[in-house]
Amino acid sequence: MEPDRNGARERILDAAEELFAGGGFDATPTAKIAGEAGIPKGLLFYYFPKKIDILTTLFAERMPTQPLCDAAEVARPGDVAGSLRRLAARLDLGRHESVLLRTVLMREIDTHPEIRGQLRGLTDGLIRLTEAVLDAAAPAALAARRRRDAARTFVSVMLFDANHRRFDGGQPDLAPAARVVAASLTD
Repeated sequence: MEPDRNGARERILDAAEELFAGGGFDATPTAKIAGEAGIPKGLLFYYFPKKIDILTTLFAERMPTQPLCDAAEVARPGDVAGSLRRLAARLDLGRHESVLLRTVLMREIDTHPEIRGQLRGLTDGLIRLTEAVLDAAAPAALAARRRRDAARTFVSVMLFDANHRRFDGGQPDLAPAARVVAASLTD
């Protein structure tokens, strides 16, 4: 593929992100994406041979990359709850640059297995990162299963928080969740 000298590829992705968020992937014709991007429809297919390629490229290129931060940036030995709170603040998943992309993700996850894979990859990366934070912050070595369960629980709460912000609802308080997770590791 030759270089995109006029930014057509990015305009296609920008238009698709906006249109998919507004009306959904299946309800958005490629002609409309091309029109919004200000390009001929044939050029759209030059960059993206199938419409699903646009959707998967949006997630591959515009979702946060792994790792989202370094565990050492947020973990403080002996302060598990505080380390989890710092992790959530550092990631700030509800602030992701693209509210539109989050909308598309939640809308299309049930109908397109390619998108489930993207979310699974993001979630797995978050769990691995949270486990690393727990290991670095815990005063003693953690049992692998207990650490994994704690990480999954906290990641679930962070994702719930991020999704909840999408609807401008009252914010869940992550501090109590961090305390409960931390306490579960010391019983």
